[in-house]
Amino acid sequence: MTMPRGPAPQTGPEPPAGGAAPRPVDDPADALARLGRSWTWILGSAVVTLVPGILILVWPAETLHVLAVLIGLYLLVMGVFRFVAVFAREEERLTGLLLVVLFLLAGVLCLRNPLQTITALSLIVGIVWLASGVLTLYTAIAAKDLPHRGVLLGVAVLGIVAGIVVLALPAESAQALTRLLGLWLVLLGLAEAAVAFAWRSALRKAGVTGSPGQAPTA
Repeated sequence: MTMPRGPAPQTGPEPPAGGAAPRPVDDPADALARLGRSWTWILGSAVVTLVPGILILVWPAETLHVLAVLIGLYLLVMGVFRFVAVFAREEERLTGLLLVVLFLLAGVLCLRNPLQTITALSLIVGIVWLASGVLTLYTAIAAKDLPHRGVLLGVAVLGIVAGIVVLALPAESAQALTRLLGLWLVLLGLAEAAVAFAWRSALRKAGVTGSPGQAPTA
């Protein structure tokens, strides 16, 4: 973990009596890094994936407009989670930021034109899942001393398969697309939850509240 920067030179009022120095103000990047290394933040990302998947499966008869809005919101919120996760890793930040842009752009495209064709929506989601899966696979292989590497590899493979399936087998009806996307969202959400709990176990074994190493990319 990157250590917070020291306090700035004293330019304001004198410190209080008793010699107590003011607490240093954390750098915003340090604060985001600690948040991204938290297992609860990874679990929150899993919930963001799992909830829309359940909603889509519970109401499969909803219109394509509702489906596009749900997927668009999911992509935008996941873009925020990915942005914070970028600061938890000291390497591959540029690649992570490119993926953040991809999530946000895809979310905007889904929300800007929710009445787009089924093929367009499948293409957007498939590309995002495939790119995310490839990046996660690279992180799982390249990161050193990564705990529970097998869990992260499983998530990466699941994301890649989800992207390929959605791209290679475009649904011919809104109902078929709804079930396909809902199923993959639930599976990806459960896999990310497994990563979160595996990360919590690693943190407890390390006896720290932050990260024992490089944070996983779920």
